[in-house]
Amino acid sequence: MDAKQVRECSDPPLGIGSLAKSRRWLILAVAATGFLFDTYELLIQGIVVRPALIEFNFQPGTRDFNAWVGWLLFLPSFAGGVAGLAGGWLTDRLGRRPVLVWSLVIYGVATAGAACATSVPQLFAWRCITLVGVSTEWIAATAIIAELFEDRRQRDAALGFSQAMGGLGVLLVGVAYFISARYGSSWPAIQGTHAAWRYALMIGAVPVVPVLIARFFMPESAPWRALKAAGAVCRPSFAELFRPTLRRTTIVSVMLVAFIYAAGFGALQHMPRIIPGLVEIRALPANEQEQVIGLVITSQDLGSLIGRFTMAALLVFWLGRRRVLRGFQWLALIFLPSLFLAAPHLDVGILAFMVLLCGVIYNGQINFIGNYLPQAYPTHLRGVGESFAISVGGRMLGTSAALFAPWLANFTSGNGPAQKLAIAAAIVAAIACAAGIVTSAFLVEPRQNQAKEIP
Repeated sequence: MDAKQVRECSDPPLGIGSLAKSRRWLILAVAATGFLFDTYELLIQGIVVRPALIEFNFQPGTRDFNAWVGWLLFLPSFAGGVAGLAGGWLTDRLGRRPVLVWSLVIYGVATAGAACATSVPQLFAWRCITLVGVSTEWIAATAIIAELFEDRRQRDAALGFSQAMGGLGVLLVGVAYFISARYGSSWPAIQGTHAAWRYALMIGAVPVVPVLIARFFMPESAPWRALKAAGAVCRPSFAELFRPTLRRTTIVSVMLVAFIYAAGFGALQHMPRIIPGLVEIRALPANEQEQVIGLVITSQDLGSLIGRFTMAALLVFWLGRRRVLRGFQWLALIFLPSLFLAAPHLDVGILAFMVLLCGVIYNGQINFIGNYLPQAYPTHLRGVGESFAISVGGRMLGTSAALFAPWLANFTSGNGPAQKLAIAAAIVAAIACAAGIVTSAFLVEPRQNQAKEIP
């Protein structure tokens, strides 16, 4: 893009202050709902993939089982990454509101389809569509929230605490699965069964109707409207992300997101398949095993909620973003590999406490991503900048660790599938956390006026 095009795409003065407070709260509510169910949909597969594959006659620990675990955790996220790139472009081209609303509807409908799947290919296809909607919604939601406030502290608070709702989505994963396993036998059957994994997926369809209603009262982003009114809504270009002034920000962001996602998808997402291998759990009936899995994951999810709110508060009151992030990263390097090496030998109560602690440490980093990226790019590049980092770094590269860990488990030593998987997850966690620490040393702090000006 030449200098003339850059000037044409520069961000004009913003009309943020004129937006009514009630409308701001509506935008925050819709976006927070999206974050809650985005996180729910992203993580629910980790807990339902085992019982779903068992229902479709796959034997845990076999190569076919491990392969499908990897594909079901990785390829839907990869599809979401591809869609996220297009979603970021559409967010900058068509506006924040339509992309936010319709992406929520897409993944709500698709997750209901996944709950009714009658084969692994059907489940796989519906999960891909679900993650397409999730990945697109996240980009639009963070962009519109970043443009609600000119004041840096207000903007950090809005981004941090609305995305902390994702922590409730994480918590909902364990709670919903436990309730489904405990009481699902008295609920209406789905495809002739009362399988907890089907009910857990169906819950993801909840936000569709409320969001469609809210759409009629929700305004478009004021800065984006100002761009459009000034005739400055140009075709966003991914090439702009690699101009000298943004190149380092883009490269470091992609790598940082990739390593953070790798720790989650290559380790924490596999905990539900390690728990049944514990000595005190393996002899329990299948339904009781699923209830224990739900309770332990609820503990991890509670830690996720605490971690997200903790990071949000630290970013509001502590200006050094990189210092806050690196503190969480060093803790993750110590505790995540240790958790998985010890997990097969721990009492369930101790394991629940350890996964809670690791949930705090890991999800603080996830919340950092959502706070940092929208402020790292100017208004006219906010969608494509976020989508590139999340889609390429997170959905395409980082989630590939979900495929790598089960494959590695075929070669690790250990007594049984659970212990082999735990060792593989510990190795992946150690590599991802160490690489993330190295990468964060090069992180660029956003300028105070980055939300308003082109670099």
